[in-house]
Amino acid sequence: MRSISRWKALTALAVTGTLALSACGGAAKPSADTPVDSLKFYNDKGGWKDAFAQVGAASKQDVGVGMEPVGYSDSNTYTAFIRSSFRTKEKADLFSWHTGKELEDLVDNKLVAETTDQWAKAVADGNVPEQLKPYFTFDGKQYCVPLNAGYWVMYYNKAVFRKAGITQNPKTWTELLAVADKVKAAGVKPFYQTSILFSFVWFETLLAGKDPDLYDALAAGKAKYTDPGVVEVMNDWKNLIDAGLFSDPGAKTEPQAQLKSGDVAMVNFGTWFSGSLNTLKMKPGTDYDFFIIPNVNPALPKTSMIFETGPLCSAAASEHASTVKKWTDWWLTPQAQTAWANSRGDLSFNPKAEVKDEGLAQLNKDVEGFRLINRWFEATPVPVANKALEVFGAFVTKPGDPMPGLQKIQAEADAYWAKQK
Repeated sequence: MRSISRWKALTALAVTGTLALSACGGAAKPSADTPVDSLKFYNDKGGWKDAFAQVGAASKQDVGVGMEPVGYSDSNTYTAFIRSSFRTKEKADLFSWHTGKELEDLVDNKLVAETTDQWAKAVADGNVPEQLKPYFTFDGKQYCVPLNAGYWVMYYNKAVFRKAGITQNPKTWTELLAVADKVKAAGVKPFYQTSILFSFVWFETLLAGKDPDLYDALAAGKAKYTDPGVVEVMNDWKNLIDAGLFSDPGAKTEPQAQLKSGDVAMVNFGTWFSGSLNTLKMKPGTDYDFFIIPNVNPALPKTSMIFETGPLCSAAASEHASTVKKWTDWWLTPQAQTAWANSRGDLSFNPKAEVKDEGLAQLNKDVEGFRLINRWFEATPVPVANKALEVFGAFVTKPGDPMPGLQKIQAEADAYWAKQK
């Protein structure tokens, strides 16, 4: 997860970061490859510290190479650190990053290790789905390996559903709205919404579920935020807000706490949210559960599933390249991914991983054949995302005519895409 402050800081970092990348682009490969018995893994996933520690212990036992997590709680500081590290003698053996333009920048400057051979074997062995490949591919080659994978589903409080008389999960958008009406009638806000951090969630859900082609075109700069289809989605969103189906977007209470208390009935989040609920001693299948969010447009041939993945990378000039490969080869295996998934209470990108949570394990099977939609955070260029987050935050706080806000976002998009030509 990334904070809004990260997005705002990235615009400033882009200037200094580009200079730093240019200065060290094409860095020379190390003169020697020194094997080590432990690797440092720099990351901005502070909440996963314990899970990383468990994985490090497992890798030490399985392949004789440990992993020491070095976590940063502030994403801005972490981004600056990683970018500057490429100019030092000690390159990061392992580090977390982000797909899209941010990974492309590192690849273009030859700063991350190529992993094409690892990908070929992992896909052939059934350890990594072919569907993930495009997120790590540049000019026909792969870089980094998957760190995590998550699907966005609708979590719900089972006690609230029982109180509202809901006995079956909705299979269509019409049924979902009927469920929301029942929950509201029972005195509970149906859906969680926020004006910060994840203010984009319902925009991506409505647009991807209504017109996934437009969603992808918007991310690629081939459509405009002021196009009729986007305006229609914003008005659909406004209608849901006006109908009283959302929680207070300014509430300070975390979504997992709101779901546990029954203040909200449903939370639209990635599967990593299971870990947050488990931390609050909520039991999957008993206290909470989730269902696949149906398409807004029932005529779509495939279910649109919002999906996110993050890269686990290594510097191209790592002095411990052979050890890094040994460790990441292990990381891709079912054995490693079973340990990883269960340490966090989440899914793994490896479909062979033995996930203890029955609901999550079933989801891994159910999503085959779905149309995977890249999460808005990763799909949207940073300057455009910065402006859009401001607009979305204001919109959920005080919904009105969406066009002025969409025009502001499109102005940023026009400026961004003009520079890419």
